[in-house]
Amino acid sequence: MPTIKILPHPEYCPNGAEVKAPAGTSICEALLDNGIEIEHACDMSCACTTCHCIVREGFESLNEMDENEEDMLDRAWGLEANSRLSCQAILAQKDLVVEIPKYSINHAKEKH
Repeated sequence: MPTIKILPHPEYCPNGAEVKAPAGTSICEALLDNGIEIEHACDMSCACTTCHCIVREGFESLNEMDENEEDMLDRAWGLEANSRLSCQAILAQKDLVVEIPKYSINHAKEKH
């Protein structure tokens, strides 16, 4: 079972965290299942960029991006070459290091 190391984020996990999740799980689901309340305004349907994350290690082990995710990522704040929508990034067997950007395009946060 792969481990996801989440780098410190002032709102979602100030001290950073490490979580385990089975292969086949999205990064977003893994974080939410472990109490890290990452934004996901579209309810994980690849219709927004609020769950944008930057995969610092293990990027190549994730599933390939489809065209819809690539198009959505173009709208993400702080886009980098190793950015993914966490709702679309599916874990394989390799451990990851993930950074949640400080900001998102969501101006009105909701509790899910």
